[in-house]
Amino acid sequence: MDFTFWCLVVGGLLVVLALGSTVVERLPVTTAMLYLAVGIALGPIGVGAIRIAPLREAATLERVTEVAVLVSLFCAGLKLRLPLADRAWRAPLRLAVGSMLVTVGLVTAVGVFGLGLPLGAAVLLGGILAPTDPVLAGDVAVEHPDDRDRLRFALTGEAGLNDGTAFPVVLLGLGLLGLHELGAGGWRWALVDIGWAISAGLGIGWALGTGVGRLVLYLRARRGEAVGTDDFLALGLIALSYGLSLVVGAYGFLAVFAAGVSVRRVERLAAEGKQPELTEPATDRRPAPESADEDMQRATDPKQAPAHMTEQMLDFNEQIERIGELAVVVLLGGMLAWSGLFPKETIWFVPLMLLVVRPLAVAVGLIGSPTSAPQRRLIGWFGIRGVGSLYYLFHAVTHGLPTDLAGRLVGLTLSVVVVSIAVHGLSVTPLMRRYRKM
Repeated sequence: MDFTFWCLVVGGLLVVLALGSTVVERLPVTTAMLYLAVGIALGPIGVGAIRIAPLREAATLERVTEVAVLVSLFCAGLKLRLPLADRAWRAPLRLAVGSMLVTVGLVTAVGVFGLGLPLGAAVLLGGILAPTDPVLAGDVAVEHPDDRDRLRFALTGEAGLNDGTAFPVVLLGLGLLGLHELGAGGWRWALVDIGWAISAGLGIGWALGTGVGRLVLYLRARRGEAVGTDDFLALGLIALSYGLSLVVGAYGFLAVFAAGVSVRRVERLAAEGKQPELTEPATDRRPAPESADEDMQRATDPKQAPAHMTEQMLDFNEQIERIGELAVVVLLGGMLAWSGLFPKETIWFVPLMLLVVRPLAVAVGLIGSPTSAPQRRLIGWFGIRGVGSLYYLFHAVTHGLPTDLAGRLVGLTLSVVVVSIAVHGLSVTPLMRRYRKM
């Protein structure tokens, strides 16, 4: 298909989605489900405009999913305004560490004894499927930065954190397969891949977000400079955090998430003592369009500059996040004719992942937490697998997985992601409506 065809397809799709966005919000479907349907229609099952062989195109797919996850992680960090000392942070930390490790352990056991995988491949599959998705979980994310709802805060924080905390598991799986250096007795993995990479990633993101955020507010409030560059600021922080982390061998996903959280912290601290109407609207959105003069006034007013900076960055990132979601899920739909998709094991493996492994991992991770029983059940259900899992999958494939083993992991992972998009998409609207009435 030529460039003209793609202009017509992409342009038409974007216009239709823009016009029908409010209709979609009322339906028991998500935009991801619509993107998946479009991908199927454009793929070999439909008109054949997209023909993607996951193993052959793994390097390209790794980069596309990587960018989508990075933007979404920064966006997730910006949405979380509660202080780190707040008890609400305990739930996402428990989920991102405790529940993730339980998930990895269960998937590893199933992989070895149920799927007949080598130990390294089973651990790798656990690392790929353990993280929940910050890109596709928008319908269960926090609704505004001051949202204290335990369900939404836990799911948003978990999705932001576990895309980074899963990386050591993926590297462990690759190491057990002889594709990554673990060190004698695993010392390198423990000290470098866990200790250094996690702490350095969080530290780099926190330092950059705090430093850049404070500098921008100083230039705007004191000197009237650096105004109207919030889109560049957001992309620059993402790229700097990620790039610097890669240079020093740290986890860039954690760095980008930490940068978003720290920028929001700068805003929150700068807003202390101000009247709510002079800092940030509860919805983190302006009630009406502003003129250029009004926008300039808000951006440079010491009382309103912090809220203005974060709301502009969040607005821009959410737009980019939607584009990334569209691109990745449409490409996923184009893979559904791949011969290795939906191997026979998926008949029992996918339900086991969604109905047993995830709820059990959440139940263990949240033991003793103040979350209510309905909240725990919903957290256990909304363990959405998506773009993060796809990134780790293609990252592993590009690092030398044997073809037969790569094919099995691709088939299992894509099957889980596709089913997750479908069943979670169908259930999210009615379940969240019911939850809001509790």
